[in-house]
Amino acid sequence: MRSRAALTLLATSAALGLAVEAAAEERFAVRPAGTGPQRLDLPPAFLSASARGDLADLRLRDPGGAEVPYLLVPPPAEPSRWAAAARIRAIPATRAESGAELDLGALREVAGLRVTFSEAGYLKQARVEGSADGQRWTVLASGEALYALPLDPGACGGRPCPGELSRRELRFGRTSARFLRLLLDDRKSPRLALPTAASALLAPESAPAAGPLVPLAVSPRDGEPGTSRFALRAPGPHLPVQAVVLEVDAPRLARKARVLEARLAGGQLAPVELGSGALLVAERDEVRVAQLRIPVSTPEEVELELVVEDGDNPPLPLRAAAAELAPQPWIYFESSTGAPLEASLGDPDRPAPRYDLEALRPELSRLHPARARAEGPNAARPAPEPPGTAAGDAAGAGAQLDRGAFRWARRIDPVSPPGLVAVRLDADVLSRSADLGDLRLSAADGRQIPYLLERRDEPLAVLLDERQAAGPPRDLARGGVTVHALYAPEEAYPEARLVLETRTRVFTREVRVYAEPDRPGRRGPDLLASASWAHADPARPPPPLSLPLPALRAPRLLVLVDDGDNAPLPIASARLLLPSYRVRFFDPGPALDLLYGADLRAPHYDLALLAPRLRSAAAREVALGPPPPPQAGRGGSSGGARLAFWIALGVVVAGLVALVGRLLARGGAPPNAG
Repeated sequence: MRSRAALTLLATSAALGLAVEAAAEERFAVRPAGTGPQRLDLPPAFLSASARGDLADLRLRDPGGAEVPYLLVPPPAEPSRWAAAARIRAIPATRAESGAELDLGALREVAGLRVTFSEAGYLKQARVEGSADGQRWTVLASGEALYALPLDPGACGGRPCPGELSRRELRFGRTSARFLRLLLDDRKSPRLALPTAASALLAPESAPAAGPLVPLAVSPRDGEPGTSRFALRAPGPHLPVQAVVLEVDAPRLARKARVLEARLAGGQLAPVELGSGALLVAERDEVRVAQLRIPVSTPEEVELELVVEDGDNPPLPLRAAAAELAPQPWIYFESSTGAPLEASLGDPDRPAPRYDLEALRPELSRLHPARARAEGPNAARPAPEPPGTAAGDAAGAGAQLDRGAFRWARRIDPVSPPGLVAVRLDADVLSRSADLGDLRLSAADGRQIPYLLERRDEPLAVLLDERQAAGPPRDLARGGVTVHALYAPEEAYPEARLVLETRTRVFTREVRVYAEPDRPGRRGPDLLASASWAHADPARPPPPLSLPLPALRAPRLLVLVDDGDNAPLPIASARLLLPSYRVRFFDPGPALDLLYGADLRAPHYDLALLAPRLRSAAAREVALGPPPPPQAGRGGSSGGARLAFWIALGVVVAGLVALVGRLLARGGAPPNAG
């Protein structure tokens, strides 16, 4: 029986793989720059379209459909080499400029300049010129900035900032030169002494420091106080990202940032940090310099999360983000007619090609191919398979579910066409589910859909409703204390953070948070958290107060603010920040239900087979249907149910008392049941 179930699950996973990868080939137009040898710099879209990301399935075809041989030429693997200047001498200074001339000792192929000054705290506009004979000069780089700015230890949220904000290298296009001239703009800053060291980057042996920049889609996310969160989405999978580069609208910036992605751990997807760094922007003498690059390890997903520690600053004004790729290979091919070619990728069963053109590889360094360009894709993916094919099989291959064992069911908005889907769990699910182990996805035929549970780093915000505290407990109500009664949509929550905000600018208060007993007859309210809340700058809004709360079950929270002899401190808003989860699965198209509220353990799907399928593409987020009514399935735990119970009990007791009173008034006795 167990082997039979394993075979069924394997069939499910295989069908799921077919459905996810059924997105067949993508086709691109490749336009040569005339006839003869051609160089095509690898478009990042080729990597994403490749079934395995290794370009083994790449094929080029001419207008007649004949295959065109090509070579993948890797980028230079040698480390960068720098040649020290044989001599450094000062250039006669003017009112506006000063600088130095560097003699490399011989004519060299160079692509960059590195200089070191003894001074610190400088920021200079720079221009670089090159010459083969020291007489005729060509501008190689202009409008660039060189700087070394020590950072204020308090600029990074009270913690020392790592290193300094500096730039001592300038890059430019490959050129032949023996002499390099560095000119510095002195109009708004003191002159610098001669560089203590200088060297030139040798072009032939130098490997590119980075590949192309690929734009990332940016979506703001809810964050806790003092934190900005953004969802970043790459245009496709298989991209060799080595850094995330940001664009911000801020003249000054000193904050720490992290980049996260979901990785499989302990049977579920959990956030893992890919990289971190300091975001630094400085502006001096109308010159703006910035360090907004966060090095990261290569991600496995297309969805990333950017987390920025804002401290007491406003949220990060993020304008755009891009993924910096590792240096990429280029494609060599030959065109006899100059006619456009078609590049196709996406077939996972296609092996890597073997062409006789390989014999030309040793000669590539002596060739000067023209630059071709790619466009597309110029053909859309095939339409999704209709229900009942691989997608339907994947959806219906799970075990049968007993829907009667679940107390709650929520409809999931239908998805068209079928595909990878993510459903964010709301507060109702977190409140009523038993550690999320009882979650099941039910298809229309009653069988379950495999899924992955994903724990998110961002919190789930739940707004609390403040009402007049009706009769707070006696031991809490006393002079100078204001009691705020906060009601949440649900009564049971996991560990969370309570965030309070006020518009008052100058104050100091002691705040305590209590949980009201969840049933009559229980002892007084339980103290959950306490803290001091103060602000003394009338020119700035006060920071929110964040209090950690344990897992609780209570009809309401009581927030006590010790106002003393001051006017009551108003609470402008209150919210709970709960842990956040999503479920990822392949939606076959028909309507699905999310079931929960059963005495079940967490399901055991073959995650080793499912995880790669559910992580290699962006998942569309769909919503859950409305939650059940507050009293449904509560077993009398809600405030309305308890009130109805006590009213009914009071009516029964009143009736019995009236009956006994009438019997006693008649002088009789209760009838004998025997």
